Amino acid sequence: MKTDKQKAIAKAVLERYPESYSEMLGIDLAKNTPAPLFQWLNCALLMSARISASQAQRAAGALFTAGFTTPDKMAKTNWDERVKVLNKNGYARYDESTARYIADTTAKLKEDYGGDLRKLREEAGHDPEAERKLLKEFKGIGDVGADIFLREVQTAWDELYPFVDSRAAKAAENLGLDPAPKALSRLANGPGELARLLTGLVQTDLDNAGNDILKAAA
Repeated sequence: MKTDKQKAIAKAVLERYPESYSEMLGIDLAKNTPAPLFQWLNCALLMSARISASQAQRAAGALFTAGFTTPDKMAKTNWDERVKVLNKNGYARYDESTARYIADTTAKLKEDYGGDLRKLREEAGHDPEAERKLLKEFKGIGDVGADIFLREVQTAWDELYPFVDSRAAKAAENLGLDPAPKALSRLANGPGELARLLTGLVQTDLDNAGNDILKAAA
């Protein structure tokens, strides 16, 4: 596919889906500070379950609105409080197990890294594969959760850029785009926009909006 056509498709995706998932939730990952990183880890955990992205976002937003925004604040909650928030906000099917995963993840984060995911990054030596391995040690974070976390944290962790997860790569292929990280990065202006493009590609696939995107790009 010619470069101009690829750029037109990427532009159409970004116009339809202008924000990454973290931006939709008001999480400023570019700050690279403990609270946003913790919040995004919880989002990755919630979004990796077999539940719609919109439901997972709603549940995550509700947890943060309830004030559970840092490891210390989350650690002070009990299982019933977490289940209540999740259950009321579209996460009923997985509320009990997820409430436990959140507690286990928070406890491990505090114990191993002092509540600061930047220390995980340091322990990994800024190596993407080592970062993925350590992330998967959190209960509830598997390959899907690690992909979701890394997809957007590349806005702050430059060793990841350009990172493209398998879900976004498949969505790119469905639109006829080259899914290779370097190829997709050339269609975006830096890591922040690449994260937004990848989110948009995933949303395009989830919404079955591929034909609309291709028409807009024509």
